[in-house]
Parts: sequence; structure tokens; C-alpha cells
Amino acid sequence: MNSFTIIGVTAENVAEAGICCNKDKKSPGFKAKVEWFKLKINQGLNIKLVLDERGKQIGFTEYIPGEMAWRPVNAAGYLFIHCIAILEKDSRNKNIATRLLQECEADAKLNHKSGICAMCSDGVWMANKTVFEKNGFEVADKLGRFELMVKKFDDKNPVPQFIDWTKNQANYKGWNLVYSDQCPWHEKSVADLQLTAKNHGIELHVAKLTTPEEAQQAPSGFGTFGLIYNGKLLEDHYLSKTRFENILKQQNPK
Repeated sequence: MNSFTIIGVTAENVAEAGICCNKDKKSPGFKAKVEWFKLKINQGLNIKLVLDERGKQIGFTEYIPGEMAWRPVNAAGYLFIHCIAILEKDSRNKNIATRLLQECEADAKLNHKSGICAMCSDGVWMANKTVFEKNGFEVADKLGRFELMVKKFDDKNPVPQFIDWTKNQANYKGWNLVYSDQCPWHEKSVADLQLTAKNHGIELHVAKLTTPEEAQQAPSGFGTFGLIYNGKLLEDHYLSKTRFENILKQQNPK
């Protein structure tokens, strides 16, 4: 069977319903994401989970009013999609992502938004633009490996644009890690990187972003994660201990 159900996650049911991309409810990252989801500053945040006929979570989307986006974008008057993913390979190519976008579009129109927008990339940790183009989105802006996709309903608000995340990178001296709890994988990554840095005798400065405004001014395209060394962005998404050790070797060859 190819049937699936889409359910909404609320502050009241998030701990039980889950967040799909991290299903280990005992992990620090899951707990941090649940608390982040409940923050008052995230008013209007929506997570939609896709369940198969057995009740297994196979995909999700997360979106929020553009003013409160945890990404470096100016998107006032729009809904902004943080994440959209179909996690089970055998569930792809079944128009599930399209259904999720339709859910977001319906919410945007119900709340009189000018449209919806999302970041995409051919690289990791982002959906590529194919599913957006299929659903009437157009490229509104480009920076680095990222493209800003927009579907407009009216011209009431300006077209969303990126905030240049490269402009503040030079202010980060030494090793710096910037992150937020928007992604439930960050807690593990931060802990692994801190331990690895300690083992290598490196001082790693860690800064946690606690508001959308901070994320919008963050030094990476992903907004809620960035590894910077002496003004150079080395990674803009979650990375493992092994990947960090390889980066250290590249930056400090013997």
C-alpha cells in the first residue's frame, strides 16, 4: 500500500508525537528540540509528520512565519520552510513532499501570507530545488551553494532575499562553533567536537544561538550551525567527530 497520513505536531503533543528526524526520545538532542519547539519566540512554528499505514514516521516538514525564520533570510510576510524531508527511500517519488508543500501553502493562504519560501541546495542537509520547481516555486536569490525558492501569492510584501552570512565571518578569530537547538542533531555534534578539540589541545569557542534574530545574522548559510576558523567558514552543517578530526589535520598539517 502507498497510503500515508499527515499529522500536526503541537507544543502539547510534541514529546509524544516526536520530530521524525531524530526518533531517540532519550537523546539530549531530542529533548533540546522539544524545548526549543515550545519557546514563545517560535510562535507560529509548525511541524507536520508523515506516517505510513503502519504509523511509522517516514517524512516531515517544519515551517514558521518568515519574520521568525532561523535562517539568514529576509522573508517578512511569508511562511518559511526550515526543513522538508522524506526519510524512507521506498516512500520517495510518491508525491509526499508535494502534499507537505500543499499543507504549508494552505496554512499560508489561511493566514493571509504573500507566499512561501525555502532554502535549497545540491549539497547535504538541504532539499534540492526539484520538488520546489515542480510545485511552482522560482529562484529568488542565490548565495554560495544555496538558492532561495519562493512561491508568491501576491505582491503585498517584497520578494524574500538572503542576508549575507559572509559579512561577519571575519569577526571570528580562532576556532568557533555556532549552533542552535533548531536541529536535534546539533547537541551530539557539539559535544563530540568539544571533546575532540580538548583531546587535540585546541580551544574551541562555542556560541549557542537563542533567537531567530541571532540565527538570521549567523555566519553560515544554514544559519543554525557553523564551524569557523580564523574568519573562514569550514562547515555550515552538522558534522561528526571523524569529519572534525580530518578538518583539524587539514588546517594543522604536520
